[in-house]
Amino acid sequence: MTGLDTNILVHYITQDDPIQAPLASSFIEKNCSAESPGFVNHIVLCELVWVLKRCYKIDQNRALQVIEQILRTVQLEIQEPQVVWKALKLAQKGQADFADFLSIQVNLANGCDETITFDSAAAKISGATLLAR
Repeated sequence: MTGLDTNILVHYITQDDPIQAPLASSFIEKNCSAESPGFVNHIVLCELVWVLKRCYKIDQNRALQVIEQILRTVQLEIQEPQVVWKALKLAQKGQADFADFLSIQVNLANGCDETITFDSAAAKISGATLLAR
């Protein structure tokens, strides 16, 4: 199995760069299969959403659709997919960033009772607590 970095997925998804997009596409299509998937970790998923929203001006709903498609792609293996699915479903209904939902779900899945945050939007997520004076 081979890990895929954020920039590989960005260029594969957006097809924005005349040199890197074809290279990313060729690599994924030739080397990632159901039998030998490319590995996508949580950090890459968070960075991907951030890049799509900030650099490509894609709204939250569309960015979350990209994550859902990645989760459904048999040529890609996602780190702790059940945790990512839960974060995705919550993010589709919530106001915080996908990274906040995923971080809190990872923490809960690893035995944390809560995640302490200064982020008021993230604090509205079940499992998060706002640290305030």
